[in-house]
Formats: sequence, structure tokens, C-alpha cells
Amino acid sequence: MNRTTLSLIGTAAALAAVTGVATLTGGPSDDAGTAAKAASRLPVQRSTLLCPAPSSSDVSRTTYTAYTPKRSGGGAGGGSAKAELVPAESSPDEVSEEGDPRGGKGKNEPVLPLKRPGAPVTTDTDSSGAPALIGTADGPLAPGWTVQQTTAIDAGSGRGLMGTACTAPDTDFWFAGASTGKDRQDFVHLTNPDDRAAEVDLTMYGPDGKLKPTSDESITVPGRSTVPVLLSTLTDQRSTDVSLHVTARSGRIGAAVQAVDEKRGGDWIPASAVPATRVAIPGIPSDATSARLVVFAPGANDADLKVRLAGPTSSITPAGHESLHVKSGMSAAIDLGDVTKGEPGSLLLAPEDSEGPATPVVAGLQVTRGKGSDQETAFIPATGAIERSATAADNRAKGSVLSLVAPDGTAKVRVTASAGSGGGTPASETYTVKGGTTKAVAPPRPSGAKGQYAVTVERLSGGPVHASRMLSLPEGDVPAFTIQSLPDDRGTVEVPHATQDLSVLNR
Repeated sequence: MNRTTLSLIGTAAALAAVTGVATLTGGPSDDAGTAAKAASRLPVQRSTLLCPAPSSSDVSRTTYTAYTPKRSGGGAGGGSAKAELVPAESSPDEVSEEGDPRGGKGKNEPVLPLKRPGAPVTTDTDSSGAPALIGTADGPLAPGWTVQQTTAIDAGSGRGLMGTACTAPDTDFWFAGASTGKDRQDFVHLTNPDDRAAEVDLTMYGPDGKLKPTSDESITVPGRSTVPVLLSTLTDQRSTDVSLHVTARSGRIGAAVQAVDEKRGGDWIPASAVPATRVAIPGIPSDATSARLVVFAPGANDADLKVRLAGPTSSITPAGHESLHVKSGMSAAIDLGDVTKGEPGSLLLAPEDSEGPATPVVAGLQVTRGKGSDQETAFIPATGAIERSATAADNRAKGSVLSLVAPDGTAKVRVTASAGSGGGTPASETYTVKGGTTKAVAPPRPSGAKGQYAVTVERLSGGPVHASRMLSLPEGDVPAFTIQSLPDDRGTVEVPHATQDLSVLNR
């Protein structure tokens, strides 16, 4: 083969490669506006979720519920599509003498296999060694796939109801409202979904700034494993109001904080939405006996915030708490007491000076119901708006309350309830949420449904809307409850229009 032939082959290969690139990126004749108009949203093809180990209590029982909303044109599932979870390995000190992960399940035994969209599946366990779970969903089962973990603890530390929506892996998490105090035992559960080890940094900030660590702040999480870390072992400083920053310097992880209080039960602390200049904390129960707000400014500037309570008819300023000053790198907390005064509400934080520069913050709210020895606690984080849809997988015949808040303009949403193997016909209701108000409703229930059912919230029109769901399952005189925020499920992604353009060869 001579040089001319080789040159022709090389030129052809280069032409093919550049043509392929042009096909993906589009040509110069398409301006930005045209490209944006041509872009379309398509369902995601794969989702990953991580569930922390639920409880080590011998008097606990955990319910898992998985659900993928049924979407128009989304197919019926089946075929090679699957959605399931498998137990993660535990840290070495949690492995039994026989070498099995906590809970004793087979390493690859699937949990909650989902067969089709639109029908939730449920399983229960009363094992004190139930493991963390690593799950994936693909094909038509991936868009909006949601898993809820709900644990009832009858007695002892953390007694009450603990619930969390299993989270997608990431590299950065903020938790507002954690504690290293003597009356709390807060664990951060780190789960690695990948085969390679992840290196994770844990940094805590109290009212006076960064808490001084007693050792290296870096934690190694082996591949396909979970590691729980007691926050009070990371520092000698005791602080009631802590903001925790979890960052993965290599790999990716799922992070969840379990707060256990000796007197007021406990719950999972969900991660706050990404730092933002305007914050919504949706769904304070009408019978809340106390609410404690924790805010942290991670940037270089202080934040001056206006505090508003969005009630059923309007927004008001909580008495004595018109504003909040948050110093950079320090956690600020205020006790709002029984701020809702018998009506459901949501907290809205915004810059006090609407015309000046604004500082992004993260925030969380600790909510208490009941009094004396019958108190129970839950946590609500700053929650991102629902762009299209969000789902609460585990709802019961009684005890579910859906809270919707529209911080700015009026919004319209559709709420759809779907049942699983217990039967029942899906039910839908459309709600209008006026700007600056909170609407708290008992979500629709599928007719004839038995057992758990899923609720999906779809934003139809209007301004931003934020949501949460409270599940209340009283145990005697204890008002056991848990609250899950409902951020957008990111079930679709924007895919730009791509055309072939050979003019790039002339550049």
C-alpha cells in the first residue's frame, strides 16, 4: 500500500469523525434561539438510588415502597427493563462472624423488583440488621423512579417514625440541623454505589464557625459499601445546631443523616437544596408545638434574610422574627415556637434587601409535635421547586398530608394517586395554590385500594411550587410522624436538536 492510498484512507477517517461530531453538535447556521426551540425533553434511561441502613433497634420494623410514575407514551415496562435494589456491604465492624452483610441477605438478592410503571411495590422487614441498599432502574422504569423507606421504632432511642426517600448519588451534600449535642446521636450514612472506593470529607459548622476536628476529616467508603459515622466522634465540641458539609473528593456517594434524640424520638435529616438566595421550607404541620430553623451561609459574605410564614390565605411575618442575620461560615438558629398557631404553613426566606447583592444559603427546620414525654421530631430541608413532577411512594389510608406552597405567583398542580398489588383505580385531583400561600390537603386515594399507594405531583402552570408530604402513624400517645420533601424527580432531560453540518471541515 503506497503513501497516497494511506493518505486517502486517513482523510476519509478524519472526515467520518468530524461528520460524527457535527451530527451531535449541530451546525453554525442554527443560532442559539433556534437550537433552544428545537430542543426536546426525553425520559432518562437509567436511575440510581441509595437507601441507608434503617435501624439497629430490635423493636423496629421497616417498610420499603418503590414506584415509577406512568407517563404518556412511556411504554409499559417489561422486556429487559428492570428496577431493583440489592444489599450493600457493611463496614468491617458490622459484618457478622459468618461474613454476611448486616441482615444476612444474599449479596446479590434483589429487593423491591418493579415490573411496570404506575404500580407501587412494597416489602417489609423487622430485622435489626437490615442493610443499606443500592438500586438501579432502566428503560421505562427509570424516569421518576422513587423508593421510600419508613421505619417504626416502638421504644428506646429514636422511638417513633423515621422516614426517608432514597437518594441519588452525588458529590456534594449540605445538611442543616444536625447536632453533636449530648442529647443527640446523629449518624451520617455514606453509601458508595460504584466498584471503586470513594474518599469523602466531612466538615461541620456551628454558631461560632467550623468545629475543630479531632482527626482526619476524610472517610474512605469501599466500593459497593456503606459506612455510618457518628458525628460527635469527629470533634470534641458540642453544638446543638450544626451544618454538615459532605463532599466526595473522589467517586460519588449517597449521604443521609439519622438524628436520634433520647426524649423526642428522631428522624432522617434530608439534604438541603443547593445553596440559593431564596429558600422555601414546605409543610409545617398545623399542630407543631415547636419549630427550630437552622441556616448556614457557605460563601464569603454574610446573609441578611427576611423570614415569612406562608399560611392558608396569606404570608405573614412571624412575631419577633422578622429577619435573620447569618454570618459567613457560621450556623444561625432561631426558635420559632408554635409558629403555625393551628394552621398549616411553610417558611419562606428571601434577601432582606431586594435590590442589593444576595448571598446563597442552605437551611433546615426541626419540627416537633406533642408535649412532654410524648414528643416526636421530624426535619424539613430547604426544598427545590417542582419543575415537572415529584413523587411520595409510601402513603397510607390515613395519616398522609400533602403540603404545597407557591412562594411567588399562583400555581396549578395535578395530584395523582396510584395503588399497587392491592388493587384500586388511580385517582387525580387538580389544585390551585395562590401565590404566597400554603395548601395542605389529604391526597386523593385510589378507589378500592388496599395497603400503600403512591402520590405524584405534577406542576401544570403558573409560578414555582414546592411540596412535602407528612406521614403520621401515632403510637399510643406519641404523635409519630415523618416528613419527606418532594423535589423534582428529574425524570426527563433536555436533549438539543442535532443536525449534520460538513462546513466545519472548512474551519
